[in-house]
This record gives sequence, C-alpha cells and structure tokens, in this order.
Amino acid sequence: MLLLVVLPPLLLLRGCFCQASDVPEDVTAEFSVRLYHQLQISSGEENIIFSPLSVALALGMVELGARGSSLQEIRQAVGYSHFREDEEFSLLRNLSQALSTDEEQYVVRLANSLFLQSGVHFNEDFLQLMKKYFRAEVETVDFSQSTAVAERINSWVLNHTESKIQNLVSAEDFSSSTMIMLVNAVYFRGSWKNQFRPENTRTFSFTRDDGSEVQTLMMYQQGDFYYGEFSDGTTEAGGVYQVLEMLYEGEDMSMMIVLPRQEVPLASLEPIIKAPLLEEWANNVKRQKVEVYLPRFKVEQKIDLRESLQQLGIRSIFSKDADLSAMTAQMTDGQDLFIGKAVQKAYLEVTEEGAEGAAGSGMIALTRTLVLYPQVMADHPFFFIIRNRKTGSILFMGRVMNPELIDPFDNNFDM
Repeated sequence: MLLLVVLPPLLLLRGCFCQASDVPEDVTAEFSVRLYHQLQISSGEENIIFSPLSVALALGMVELGARGSSLQEIRQAVGYSHFREDEEFSLLRNLSQALSTDEEQYVVRLANSLFLQSGVHFNEDFLQLMKKYFRAEVETVDFSQSTAVAERINSWVLNHTESKIQNLVSAEDFSSSTMIMLVNAVYFRGSWKNQFRPENTRTFSFTRDDGSEVQTLMMYQQGDFYYGEFSDGTTEAGGVYQVLEMLYEGEDMSMMIVLPRQEVPLASLEPIIKAPLLEEWANNVKRQKVEVYLPRFKVEQKIDLRESLQQLGIRSIFSKDADLSAMTAQMTDGQDLFIGKAVQKAYLEVTEEGAEGAAGSGMIALTRTLVLYPQVMADHPFFFIIRNRKTGSILFMGRVMNPELIDPFDNNFDM
C-alpha cells in the first residue's frame, strides 16, 4: 500500500507577519539548512524556494502516525530527539497558532488536510490527534478515481493559497494502492515596512554566476535597515559578505538577504551557511541608513523531497520497512503502509509595495552620487530567508540565481 504525502507551501512576498508572544523557540533551523544544502546539490544553477516550516509540519503529521525506527528517524533529522516524546506536537501547534493571522496589513494562513481512502478504517486516536495538533480537515475519497481526486486536492490547495499554487498533483500520482494523502499549505501576503517607490524602479543588468548578464527590474530605496558585514575568516566565502535584514509591517517578520561580493559566486558562500550562522546574522546586524538595490523577482518551484529527506536520514518511511501502524487500526502491522511521494511547490513574488503587475512606464533613471551610506547592490546571485524574528521559525529559504527577466528592447523601461 502507498502513503502519498504532498506539501505545498506558498509565499506571495509583499510584506509582513503576525504578533507572536509566549511561543517556544523553533528548533528546526539546523534541519532547514541541511535540507537547503541537499536541494542545492540537485538544483544546479537554478533558483531555489522552499518552506522549511511546511516540511516540518508535514513530517510532524507523518510522525504522529509513525512508530519504531520510522518515528526515531524523523525526530533525529528534524531536531526533536532532545524533547520528551510527543512534546514536538505541542511545539508545532503553538507555533502554528502564533504565526497564523488574517489582518488587513498582512495574511498568514497555515492549513492541513487528510484525504483518506474510503472503506479503510483509520485509527480514531490518530485522526483526533491530527485535529488537535494540526487542525487537519479530514475527507474521504476514492483514490482509484484518480482524476477526480487530483481535481479535488488541487482545488483544496488553490483555495488555501489564493490560487497561486496550481496543479500540485495529477491523476498519475494516485492508484488503487494509495491509502492516505497529507497536505500542508502555507500562504503569506503582506507589506514592506519601508516600501520601495515604483517610480525609482528601472532596468538594470544582473550578472549571473556564469558571467552572463540579463536585464531585470531593479527596485531602489535609501532607508533605515538592519545591516552588517561578515567574514568567515578565510577566503572560502570570498572574504567579507553583506547581510541585509528588511522588516515587514508589524516587525515580527523579516527577509534576510545574504550577498557575496560582486566577483564572488554564490556557490563559494553557500558552504559556510549553518544554523548558528543564521542566528549570528540576526543578532549582529545593526539598524542604519542603507542604499538598497533589489531586483523584483518571481520564483516558483516544485521539489521532489523524497531523495533529499532520505539523505538527511529519513529513510524507512519511504520503504516497505516503514512502521506507520499508528495511522490505521485495520492492519495487523503497519509495515504495508509507506510514503510513496513527498513533494512541495512554492511560489515567491517580491515587488515594491505588494501590488501585482508591472511597474509603470516612463521610469526615472537613477543617478549615482557619492555613497554616504552602506550600499547593498543585489545585481548578482544572493541567498535569502524569511523568518519570524521572535520564534526563529523559517517560513521560506532560497536563493535567486536568475531574477525575473524583462525584454531589453521594451521601450517602456529606460536604461
């Protein structure tokens, strides 16, 4: 039998986050960074966008139904092994409650759903705990009707991501052996605390790591941001690199941009990225005036997580040695139930102030003057994270190797 796990997070990056208080610290930063490095290996020179929080929530749902080595592998890989048994479920519930909000300034939605094969008797305790810790909706379907099931699940994802995540699954993903599907959706929309003025956006050359140049729309502003310059003490990362933290309204959420020097490929910087370094950046950036050049960009990526999670030590749940016996009461042992698929699809859009659509025509060209303040010129590949500053939760992590391109011969955009 097959257990299909699908994790579709979404980020529509325009702004801010929630007011969180009295929530435990998220402990999954090390797992997030290790997963990023695995995705980096398989992504070549492409953009990366994924949601560590979404993966942690989905694995938490699997863990709720796991036993034996299947349970321990998840706990070890994600960073829960020092917790008392089951303590991580309360942590995930509290984090989800703290992060979720639906205000005029910003929207954060976390949603979970279980799609169960009709006619199979699932463990009632498992279903109740899924509702208790993950507020999961439960729906029965007939997976043998694969086209109808795919449409139903894709519709659920669309509804929970404001139609940004489309066609997450297809009929080919299901068969008569599919027993259960767990879906997690993350959606975020908000506004920058310091918004970019659209009239300052202009065409700009972005130099990719292979030395080629492409034309993109570059936003600009001079304002108060958290900024720091760091070095790993060696030449591996190209010496000094810049870290810029840009807040969203509410100030609980921020986007942190890590930029190597112009002549240094991002690949030279990526190996030094570790969980303690994320905290070091957050603790040591200082508020000051900074000139910021940041490209508008839109990234969408579908990732097959199975191989990456296996490389991180989560192996047995993907094999016939899986023990997911806590999920169903019908089978004498749960070793016939295993994870057949783990995918995530994420969407990220960064604009001046949150409005979708192209910037207006007749844009004003920027003039270079004497630089009085630190300057962050993101005209070459950079790494980024979107994190909650109170809990440390990383909603999104990735890199921009290729920004959104524009036609250099479009007369609406003056050089």
